[in-house]
Amino acid sequence: MMLTANDVKTKGVSIFEKMLKKTDELIINVRGKNKYVVLDIQRYQEFREYELDLAHIKVMQDVKNGNYKTQSASEHIKELVDEL
Repeated sequence: MMLTANDVKTKGVSIFEKMLKKTDELIINVRGKNKYVVLDIQRYQEFREYELDLAHIKVMQDVKNGNYKTQSASEHIKELVDEL
């Protein structure tokens, strides 16, 4: 479901609760372009869990394929500093 930024401005954030009872997410349109998504906190937490699960799967694939290196904490910090 889509809202305009003007809807949010005139009706306030209370419109989110009302509309999120009808749908899982709201898209806020600013000057004709979709710019923001509003989710209830439970749905947001589910997305975060999926994101962390996916990151774990990717890391495990890298380990399986040997795409990693072993180094000391000092070496790692130096590498990070050098990249900055």
